[in-house]
Amino acid sequence: MKILIADDDKIFMSLMVDILADGKDEVLQAENGLVAWERLQTEGADIAVLDVNMPEMDGVELLKLIRGDERFKNLPVLVLTIGFMAEDLVQRYDAAVTDYLTKPFEISALQLKVKEMEQRILKNPAAGG
Repeated sequence: MKILIADDDKIFMSLMVDILADGKDEVLQAENGLVAWERLQTEGADIAVLDVNMPEMDGVELLKLIRGDERFKNLPVLVLTIGFMAEDLVQRYDAAVTDYLTKPFEISALQLKVKEMEQRILKNPAAGG
C-alpha cells in the first residue's frame, strides 16, 4: 500500500512515518496540502492521512479537491484533527471523510485505523486511489 501523509508538524510527521513505514507500506510525505495534492496527482496513493490545520492548503481544502477528482473520489482518507474540532468536522464532511483521529492519539489507534482502511481496499479494490 502507498500511504500519503500530509502534516506540517515535522516531528509528528516523522513519528507517523516511523509507525506506518513497516516495510510493506510506502509512505509519501507532504508538509502541507498543496504539496500533498501535487504528490497525489503525480505519484498516486492508496490511503491518505491528512492533518486539518496546515499552511498553503489545509486538509479540508485538500479533501474537497480529492473528492472532486474522478481519480481519487473513492480514496480512503483518515483526517487528523484536534479534539474540539472533531465533531464539527464529522458533521460537515461526513460523506468525504473515511475516518478520523483526534490529536493527541495513541500509536495503536493510528495503526488500527490504517489497517482497517487497508482491509477495506483489499475487500473492495475500487475503494483505493
